[in-house]
Amino acid sequence: MVKKTKTKKMESKKIVKEVFSGTCQDKDCPVHGNLKLRGKTFKGRVVSKNEKRLAIEFERMIYLRKYERYGKTKTKIHARLPKCAEKEVEIGDMVKIKECRPLSKIIHFAFLEKINSGEEKK
Repeated sequence: MVKKTKTKKMESKKIVKEVFSGTCQDKDCPVHGNLKLRGKTFKGRVVSKNEKRLAIEFERMIYLRKYERYGKTKTKIHARLPKCAEKEVEIGDMVKIKECRPLSKIIHFAFLEKINSGEEKK
């Protein structure tokens, strides 16, 4: 009988811990707090950044039945930004966010990691 291991889950936790620097007293931090991440993962560009929240925007293709073609639409998602990751994220950066329990009326995602900066692609 082959024993299944949780290597994929352990690898993702290891990557997340490397991204976050320092410690924080935030209970809604996925690394230092008790926030569990599950569900969908999205990558997008940061369009706004507040004290505990950031908004990302990404393009996706949707099918337009009337015209029998695909069209591009932009989706904007708000995510929780913990104190320990506030200094490394700027507007224009590419970031990865992951779904969590609802934290407020509009925040249902949490910041996972910074992919690269926005100036490199321009």
